[in-house]
Amino acid sequence: MTDRAPSTPNRGAQPADDGVSRIRGAFPARGSAGEVASVALVRLDRERALNALDFALIAELTDALEALDANPDCHCIVITGAGSRAFAAGADIRELAGQTPISLTVENDFHRWERIKRIRTPLIAAVRGVALGGGCELAMTCDMIVAAEDAEFGQPEIRLGVMPGAGGTQRLTRAIGKAKAMEMILTGRTMGARDAEAHGLVTRVVPAETTVDAALELAAQVAAMPPVAVLAAKEAVNRAYELSLEAGLEFERRSFFLLFASDDQREGMAAFVEKRPPTWSGR
Repeated sequence: MTDRAPSTPNRGAQPADDGVSRIRGAFPARGSAGEVASVALVRLDRERALNALDFALIAELTDALEALDANPDCHCIVITGAGSRAFAAGADIRELAGQTPISLTVENDFHRWERIKRIRTPLIAAVRGVALGGGCELAMTCDMIVAAEDAEFGQPEIRLGVMPGAGGTQRLTRAIGKAKAMEMILTGRTMGARDAEAHGLVTRVVPAETTVDAALELAAQVAAMPPVAVLAAKEAVNRAYELSLEAGLEFERRSFFLLFASDDQREGMAAFVEKRPPTWSGR
């Protein structure tokens, strides 16, 4: 993937009326210091609409992420928003306002959120400005969040007469606890970057102008690790939110044992004993 729009999806939300893609991507990514090997950068490209998540954007994003996930050379993906005011300001309310329970069920565009969750390649959100509603849910779907000092997170759907519908009630509660999540969801108030860091919602807070570069740097560190072990470790951490402690420990141990069948395990331990840098094969 170079600096261009991914191909338009052929199902679900239709292509944008203006014919312009909502997603821009680069693989390998380029930061201010140059190319970042094995890392992709995917940008939500609706700056004038504060990167609002209409169905067409989510469809393109899902397709782009799945294409990168299938690329064995891509080891980490950074997602960000165009401009400095918003990662994503939420759903496209004009589009949602006309929906009915039947249209939402039959068209089933929300299934794409589950497909994003199933991406195996580590995902890092680089958040500048607001990440509200669906934008906050998208950031939380990622494995890590690098937040600018000006970032704000929130689930303000209650102010529109609805509630979060793409994971907000579940992921926010798991990230910051019931009391804080309940307050944010029932009042619609936002949480700044420093509070979000203190409550465990974000990985790190950085100066606003360095947000994407900091996310790419973190992605490069992940991409430099043995790929098979990264995939296994990501899955095990995610299972911690879904399984009992006993079941989670069993899943972790089984994954740990299986990694001893990998070439990377043998290489990593041999390199340690021989006091040399390892060379990972991803096998």
